[in-house]
Amino acid sequence: METDVSDVAAALESGRAGFVLLDSRGAGAWDQGRIPGALHLPGREIPARAGELDPAVPVVTYCWGPACNGATRAALALALRGFRVREMLGGFEYWSREGLPVETAAGVRSPAADPLTVACGC
Repeated sequence: METDVSDVAAALESGRAGFVLLDSRGAGAWDQGRIPGALHLPGREIPARAGELDPAVPVVTYCWGPACNGATRAALALALRGFRVREMLGGFEYWSREGLPVETAAGVRSPAADPLTVACGC
């Protein structure tokens, strides 16, 4: 039911991810930065817009970070509609803390990695 930032990044980099990456945050957070290639579908809109997704393709949800349960709620809403879904642990916070690419209207950049995330070694 879960995956992590590093595994999602590796899958996206491979070009054969095999899933839709869904950002469940609101418009303001999306505009501040998002994972390149992610689909923006705020959690509150899932009941009305889930039909836009292909139920045959797995979904990975993310929200802000560990202190936010938006990705969990989005995953549940999709699972109740028959989607195969996983939550990306750490969310956007840990994506950016690991120095992975972040997209904004100005383009894509990779922030400096937080040394605490690099030292994990797992």
